[in-house]
Amino acid sequence: MNLWITLETGLREIAAHKFRSFLSMLGIVLGVSSLIATMSLTNGIERGTKAFMQQVGGLELVTVIGKEISAEMIEFANLSPGRTVQDARAILASTPMVTEVSPEINIGALLSSGPISQRMQVSGAWPDYFVVNRHEIAAGRFLTQLDVDRAAHSVVIGDSILKRFWPNLPAEDAVGRILTINQTPFKVVGVLNVYEREQDKRMREIVKARQSQPTSKSQNRWDPFRRKNESVIIPLSTMFFEYKSGQLPEDSLDSIRLDNLSFRVGDLDRFRETLSMVRNALNITHRGVDDFDLQTREEWFQGMEASISATRLSGGLIAAISLVVGGIGITNIMLASITERVREIGIRLAVGARGADIFLQILVESVSVAFIGGIIGIAAGFGLIKLLIAVAPSENVPYVSLDSIVISVVFAIIAGVLSGIYPALRASRLDPISALRYE
Repeated sequence: MNLWITLETGLREIAAHKFRSFLSMLGIVLGVSSLIATMSLTNGIERGTKAFMQQVGGLELVTVIGKEISAEMIEFANLSPGRTVQDARAILASTPMVTEVSPEINIGALLSSGPISQRMQVSGAWPDYFVVNRHEIAAGRFLTQLDVDRAAHSVVIGDSILKRFWPNLPAEDAVGRILTINQTPFKVVGVLNVYEREQDKRMREIVKARQSQPTSKSQNRWDPFRRKNESVIIPLSTMFFEYKSGQLPEDSLDSIRLDNLSFRVGDLDRFRETLSMVRNALNITHRGVDDFDLQTREEWFQGMEASISATRLSGGLIAAISLVVGGIGITNIMLASITERVREIGIRLAVGARGADIFLQILVESVSVAFIGGIIGIAAGFGLIKLLIAVAPSENVPYVSLDSIVISVVFAIIAGVLSGIYPALRASRLDPISALRYE
């Protein structure tokens, strides 16, 4: 039997029993729509998570942290100068795969402008600080090497600092203003972009669209970008000469202990090799004392990816159960259809149709039901996603990929094939004589 004739016959049979066919499709429709919605939700979570990871520094960011000295080296603890600018210079000089290094000194200082005053953390850093920590400029410029060489009284501030001291001023107009840090005037040379999670950004847009004030609950939510938005960065040399140079007479800009030391690996394919070279360089500057360690974000990234994979798997299993239920429904409907068409099948067998032709016809009908259900399920999936966005508008935006649509339809077709095999076998094995006598 010609395949096109078989397909036409199957579609005619589906059209002749519209309500019954719709009921058999319903499980497939629900399964495909839930699978598309689940995969879109996890895609949205994955995209939001990766964007968040990049904003907080990415996998390339490595931090040199202090650690307890081992028992073998405890007697030589005084030999190590700790984390200093010499470490930063050694890393840059000996490790070509390290593209940027950021030594930092932090202090708590009183910031003031006009009548507004508040204590905040101020960081002294090199210009590489902005690249290492993935900062973006909204207005003005970052600090430059010239600022460091001249120990200039220049400061770059975050968006929260701008809103606190000049609430009605756009970022462009804040550039050039004077911000006093512990009674020392600094000129604002740059304002950083506002940093926020995708959920917070969507909530802010919703609040703006409704022209309403954010609730206290949203204001009190934990903000992973708070430190970045409250940044106050001055040149490292200025930090030392203005606020640190008189504390210990033997201290110099190169020997003063740092509060933070981070660097960025330029080539992730050589990540382990880079860390090994950095360790060797720091072993020299720390004179063999193991009072440091390298903190990477691999475990954190792997944990997030494992969580996303688990969410995708659990959602996929739930959708697969719906498809199995839909397949069982198709099997039941096809068995009922065969019972009604026993005499018709007997006539076809009597006039020369082979068992394989009957098998193919029933299987094509089953697959057609599943395929049509899959197409309807795609439309239902988009509708379900719209509903989810309306119910939870502030969460990560679901992202519908072509892969999720193709996978959903393929699974629907597989369900149609599997659910049609038994009814097709049963129909193909009918005895023509018995089928012709069937009432």
